[in-house]
Amino acid sequence: MSTAKRIKDKISSFDEGTTFKYDQLGIDNSEYVAATKAIERLISNDVVKRISKGLFYKPKKSVFGDLKPNEEQLLKPYMYEGDNRIAYITGLSLYNRMGLTTQVPKTITLACNKKRINTEIDNLKVKSVKSYVDPTDENIRFLEILDAIKDFKKIPDLDIDNAIGQLQGRIRDLSDRDRNKLITYALQYPPRVRALLGALLTDQEFNSAFPKLKNSLNPLSSYEFGSLSSSLPTAQNWNIV
Repeated sequence: MSTAKRIKDKISSFDEGTTFKYDQLGIDNSEYVAATKAIERLISNDVVKRISKGLFYKPKKSVFGDLKPNEEQLLKPYMYEGDNRIAYITGLSLYNRMGLTTQVPKTITLACNKKRINTEIDNLKVKSVKSYVDPTDENIRFLEILDAIKDFKKIPDLDIDNAIGQLQGRIRDLSDRDRNKLITYALQYPPRVRALLGALLTDQEFNSAFPKLKNSLNPLSSYEFGSLSSSLPTAQNWNIV
């Protein structure tokens, strides 16, 4: 089967609105010249559209014309290598989605260990920060909670009572097994994250938080998060001031 036919078949299998790069087409390095020509023909035939150099999408058809991919799809080629996740959305975009801030960022932040990302996709600016844990599809829900705790003091227009309630709700929805996973990932984050997580967990009487988290902290250190005493009475037990 020719390279062009394999590429056409591969793209036909994609859902409408899916974004992709050359490395998601299952081609060898020796086939890139033929692949480039095949993609250009598909663009000419309106089967594929180009977002930026090397980034394409299969348009979703509607009565109003072709629809562009949503933000998650635009970012997907930068968050995966093949089928493996290498990055996830963090920062203000995440905290807005979590209900912790009303601000909408001008730049999307991705947490990634594999590489630095600094690009613009269809007028969407994207930058990266180093993640504390290698992200997977399974663990990002834990990393999102830990990132929000890490940036707690930096989140603009944060309502402390609401934020504590939102974090408590997410933690409360976890099984005991998943709470222990959350603790394990937290051990790779800064001490202030472990302290606030410990206060959140013990407020829910999840006492197995004590050994791992307490032993990971310097008993002489304190962690400044502002006035949490009314929202989180257990904060003082974790040297949070």
